[in-house]
Amino acid sequence: MEVKHARLAASSSQTSQMPPPRLPEYAFIGRSNVGKSSWINCLVRRKNLAHTSSTPGKTRVINHFLINEAWYLVDLPGYGYAKLSQTERAAFAKLLGSYFSERENLVNVFVLVDSRIPPQASDLEFMGQLGENELPFTILFTKGDKLAPLRLESQVQEYLQALAEQWEPLPPHILTSAVTGMGRETVLAQIEAWNRLFHEPPPR
Repeated sequence: MEVKHARLAASSSQTSQMPPPRLPEYAFIGRSNVGKSSWINCLVRRKNLAHTSSTPGKTRVINHFLINEAWYLVDLPGYGYAKLSQTERAAFAKLLGSYFSERENLVNVFVLVDSRIPPQASDLEFMGQLGENELPFTILFTKGDKLAPLRLESQVQEYLQALAEQWEPLPPHILTSAVTGMGRETVLAQIEAWNRLFHEPPPR
């Protein structure tokens, strides 16, 4: 897939402000500082489509980017930021819960995980919640260029072993790098395939 057009369609603090659910959409989410904005910019080959907040963990809006006038890339706020108050955590959980339960055009959630660090409880818990709600997701291991190939493979295997305690079969995963573009074509090809299925008429 070639990304020819990408623009911000909506910034929403509640689901009623979001675009009508007529087009397929794909959500991207991860812990704060996982490199989500850099990866989104790499995916669409725009330098500043997604912006990094000057205060990590404070951005509490959901951004819908319209890609090729055909599908939405949804930038969800980062989670796992330790300095959030209980009130902020509750508001964040409510916004995400509403989003995941109400967007019937949501095709897949891409969960970004830093390939350099051990499995984090917040990531595993979040993926568990997606599974409980029967929401399909794909793990994107970010910053793959920061590790030597053998070390990267070892880190990913450690993560998959942790997932195996909860998941059978394991959720799909893709190795990525916003610097080298690793995984970009794989993700776009998967989205393109899902887009075709989204528009197929239901079987009679």
